[in-house]
Amino acid sequence: MITERTHPINESPVWARLHQHQRATRHVHMRELFAQDPLRFDRHSLELDGLLLDYSKNRITDRTLELLLELADAANLGQWMQWMHTGERINISEKRAVLHTALRLPREASLLLDGQDVVPQVHAELDRMFAFVEQVHSGHWRGFSGQQINRVVNIGIGGSDLGPLTVVEALKPYAHAGLAIDFVSNVDGQHLSQVLAQCDPASTLFIVASKSFSTPETLLNAQAARRWLVTALGEQAVSRHFVAVSTSTKAVRAFGIDTANMFGFWDWVGGRYSVWSAIGLPVALAIGTDNFRQFLAGGARMDAHFFETPFERNMPVLLGLIGIWYNTFYGAHTHAIMPYDHGLRRLPAHIQQMDMESNGKRVGRCGERLDFDTGPVIWGEEGVNSQHAFFQLLHQGTRLVPCDFIVPMNSHYPLDGQHQVLVANCFAQTEALMRGKTEAQVLQELAAISGDELDMLLPQKLFPGNQPSNTIALDQVTPYSLGMLLALYEHKVFVQGAIWGVNSFDQWGVEYGKQLASRLLDEMATGDSGQHDASTNGLVRHYLERKHG
Repeated sequence: MITERTHPINESPVWARLHQHQRATRHVHMRELFAQDPLRFDRHSLELDGLLLDYSKNRITDRTLELLLELADAANLGQWMQWMHTGERINISEKRAVLHTALRLPREASLLLDGQDVVPQVHAELDRMFAFVEQVHSGHWRGFSGQQINRVVNIGIGGSDLGPLTVVEALKPYAHAGLAIDFVSNVDGQHLSQVLAQCDPASTLFIVASKSFSTPETLLNAQAARRWLVTALGEQAVSRHFVAVSTSTKAVRAFGIDTANMFGFWDWVGGRYSVWSAIGLPVALAIGTDNFRQFLAGGARMDAHFFETPFERNMPVLLGLIGIWYNTFYGAHTHAIMPYDHGLRRLPAHIQQMDMESNGKRVGRCGERLDFDTGPVIWGEEGVNSQHAFFQLLHQGTRLVPCDFIVPMNSHYPLDGQHQVLVANCFAQTEALMRGKTEAQVLQELAAISGDELDMLLPQKLFPGNQPSNTIALDQVTPYSLGMLLALYEHKVFVQGAIWGVNSFDQWGVEYGKQLASRLLDEMATGDSGQHDASTNGLVRHYLERKHG
């Protein structure tokens, strides 16, 4: 039974000691820490099945880690991990368990929820999904006119889009030959229109992914795709060209999709954690069932590490604690993620949703107002492109921006040593951010310059350094290693939410804007002026006056 702690975490003694420790060490430079400890990398790095986490380039000492681990204990992190692992309803506001980890359990495992073992349910749905994938790949599943499916369009938004999209893009080297996968999420008509322009109705399969089958953006796109198909092939074609991932049999049937081709999941799976479920159908179609099983196995490996490893050697726990150190105690409001792998270019967006929708909260689990900073702004871009975009600010700006660098040691596309150039750039940036460039170094570079010109150039060529970063090195981006990587970030987010005392698994803030949009649509249709502020009313009038038709 879940019991709440008596006092907020910021009233615990260790919270005050962490603030005091931050004030005492904030001027310590990482150059000094590395100079004092030649074994710093060895002591502050971990490896798991070909995934290396180097957290040595952080503004932390042994005492910092001691205090952060004490903070985890004060927040009862171990108990919250156990509650999640065993199916307690830790999503308090919605009275739901949080069991996306169950989606990755092997068939022989067991996990009881309300007296029922969920593992057989999970694998029964996976078996149905895999059987469908084999039908499409083998050509047994054909379109209404008998043509083999050669293009799949996934229609979803949020977790029903970003997770699968990230994985499909990352695992392009494992793509099934002859099957293109597209994703449509934006209600902006140009997104769907541009995808449909590449499609042949006779050989296109649509996946409509919506748990309730009532998500407005998804249904608008799905209805538009349905009209496009019916115009070309007739009403009878819908059941051969549309499948659903949903829990609403009634709504799926009303749309015209055969419920035998509806793949389900459960209310204990949050959208942003659902790529491991039937929401991953486009992933399985893209990479095949064996590779999807490897993806699940990688996630399960990280789960076992998370639940079984002591905190001081636990990758997600350490990443979460170090993130709290910067966000809450240093006041660093953002966190940048740079994958040095073109296939992982959508990873920052996926983690952005996972993190900010989970921990972007100003109240605790029981509705109490929190008076400290919680979730950071997550952002980023692929390297090395990012070096020519925003690294100037990272190196010489005024803000503290902790960074994660993610890089594979081996490429699926080894062109004339280019991957080694990529890896060298990644490692060089972490070193430059940590080390900086001192005044003595700049003076040596500018030895031929003196006087006013030297006074002008010297400060501009200084790099303060001491910018923290983690480096996550994968042997190669494979289904297994990607599964580990995504699960690593999922658990990091959970750790931070548990310590801050927020519910990481609801998202009430997403709903309010939708409610207002529905009201505005009704008013736009009638031309009535609603009870809005002057700006909103003015914008509506401007739209109605300027729109064509």
